[in-house]
Amino acid sequence: MLPQLDVRHLNAVVILAEELNFTRAAHRLCITQSALSRQITELEREHGFQLFTRDRNRAAELTEAGRTFVQEARSALLHADRAIHLARAAHHGYDNVLLAGYAPCTSQAWVSTLLTIRLPLFPKLKVRLMTHFAMELVRSVLASELHMALVTAPPIDSKLTAVPFAESQLYAVLRQGHPAANGSQVRLQDLANDEWILFPRSVNATIYDAVAETAAKEGIPARQAHEIMTAQHAFHLVSERAGAAILPKPSALGLYVDGVVVLPLSDPSLSFETCLIMRHDDDSKLVNEFARSFLCKYVRKLAGGRQMDLPLSA
Repeated sequence: MLPQLDVRHLNAVVILAEELNFTRAAHRLCITQSALSRQITELEREHGFQLFTRDRNRAAELTEAGRTFVQEARSALLHADRAIHLARAAHHGYDNVLLAGYAPCTSQAWVSTLLTIRLPLFPKLKVRLMTHFAMELVRSVLASELHMALVTAPPIDSKLTAVPFAESQLYAVLRQGHPAANGSQVRLQDLANDEWILFPRSVNATIYDAVAETAAKEGIPARQAHEIMTAQHAFHLVSERAGAAILPKPSALGLYVDGVVVLPLSDPSLSFETCLIMRHDDDSKLVNEFARSFLCKYVRKLAGGRQMDLPLSA
């Protein structure tokens, strides 16, 4: 019989995967670096596979087994968190709980809108927000773990309803002194001589593939990419002259590091629609009314005010 995993182990692996550095991860977990290292090593030995590779500078990289483990660990933590908050909402007398997700790079204005929606038919409604990467949000909506989510460039899926409500572009994060750092915007071609710092494909396959396809069309040679899990990590690598980062707008603009410049990418192929997604067969009056209330605040402002229908159940 395999050893049982507890939430503490799962959380340690997920935090280390986000930081890719034992010292920073241990600081977030409020434990020593040696204690974190021991937890990870014990977990690897118990289950017979390696989650991370290490170097002498306390840096870490996920193995293929580690990537798979982290995806499932996030899901398990989501279930545990969901159970606690649903029980708490019931304890405090809420009749309904709506679970909505958003990515770490999501505009705080959109998140604030989710929190301020009031539905007269559901006066005792509790809105519970959860943060995950785009592909995990899509999976959680399809699995009915979330009622809806805000996702940039979601994949096309017949089981999903996706309504665009905002245009989102990518930004380049450059060191001061970079040849392209003095302009008002950047072309992908301007980064042809840099190593690229990107979120991995597992975070958002559509955006990752669009960057690769745009580079191929423009004849930009493939550059060895550093994969990161947080915008903070990307800014740190740029400040250390490890390359140029390509990030979604809100996460890029929400950080400031000395010696680092943030500029929009001008390539038309690197602009994406951010959508509210929900299950296509979700006929819940609560979920559909909530989605309509959110979209009515944004959807008619999209693309200069063009009118759009809201393809949601009545």
